[in-house]
Amino acid sequence: MKKVIIIGAGGTLAGPVIDALQNLNDVALTLFMRNKRRLQPKHAQNVAIVEGDVMDYPVLKSAIEGHDIVYINLAGDLEPMAQTIVKAMNETGVKRVIAISSIGIYITPLRSVLIPYRKLADVIENSGLDYTILRPDWFTNANEIDYELTRKGEPERGQAVSKKSIATFISTIIENQDLHVNVNLGISKPNK
Repeated sequence: MKKVIIIGAGGTLAGPVIDALQNLNDVALTLFMRNKRRLQPKHAQNVAIVEGDVMDYPVLKSAIEGHDIVYINLAGDLEPMAQTIVKAMNETGVKRVIAISSIGIYITPLRSVLIPYRKLADVIENSGLDYTILRPDWFTNANEIDYELTRKGEPERGQAVSKKSIATFISTIIENQDLHVNVNLGISKPNK
């Protein structure tokens, strides 16, 4: 049984990821969020819920301990949050992390709205953890699974991608923990 914790479980992308992971038989899911009232009732089934702030280190460390995979789904001042998560993971011996960043973080000049996402990616890449960073294009609510991947350094291409596509890809990584280790991937809907 893989023990997975979603940090930022109240985010807009977290819902489809929770849906995808709840369909897997071998996943025990913990949802870490500031306000559990934001959680849809269907997502509260058969999961552990921890209400807390990422910057409350004792609560975060306690929540991460014993998990196999940490999935980071946050917004805001991401650099200190990422540093706190990395510290907790290193101190608890949890090595596998999947983090959502953003498309466009390697384009110069860097747009100010993307600076936190670039800092998150930099912290995770330099963490010594077994990471997968995903840089999605803008999200859609389309009921489709259609995506392509680009590696860091390759031109970003494609268009807005469905949350369902991103969630499906994340569930694939969680099912196959050795897949896409120490890579930084763009994910978007292919241009057709």
